[in-house]
Amino acid sequence: MTAMTLSSKELARHPAVLVGAAAVGLVVGLAANFGRKAIVQGVTAVQGEWDEGLKAEHRATLKIFDAIEATDESNATRRNMYLIQLKHALSKHAFEEENVVYPAMRAHGQVEEADELVHDHGYVKQHLFDLSELDPSSPEWIVEVRKFRSELEKHIRMEEDELFPKLRKALGPEGNAHITSAMNKAGFAAA
Repeated sequence: MTAMTLSSKELARHPAVLVGAAAVGLVVGLAANFGRKAIVQGVTAVQGEWDEGLKAEHRATLKIFDAIEATDESNATRRNMYLIQLKHALSKHAFEEENVVYPAMRAHGQVEEADELVHDHGYVKQHLFDLSELDPSSPEWIVEVRKFRSELEKHIRMEEDELFPKLRKALGPEGNAHITSAMNKAGFAAA
């Protein structure tokens, strides 16, 4: 006897079947969510070190921008889908940086720099909000995308060329291993 072959009256008489089916559904849902999180964070984790993982996320984000910029005003639905991908990628990335990397920067004397990066993240959120409020089929939408990308690329260059190498040097091998582990845990939680 399975839940698929029982009528609603029979299910009422066999609550264990209903509870069992709910438990199986819960386990399957949790496993699927865990798998999704592992795939999303796995891309970052396979890079090895924390800074290489963040660089990979930067490149992936810029590819989403490339895909957006390859659309035109007739692709409003596709633009909305890419915007959702961009929001998810940047939210996860910001969570990793704001909860692990920037505090490590502060702890190693890069207080002003970390604060500036957090400030930049506020504008990332503003751009995402602004894009959500604009009609993706309007000419202003792609103008906002290009402005956003330009500002984000400056942020990325500052991190990759100046600030992350400085932190990497200050952390030493054990500190870098610790930050890599902590960042991957944060990324998994946010994925």
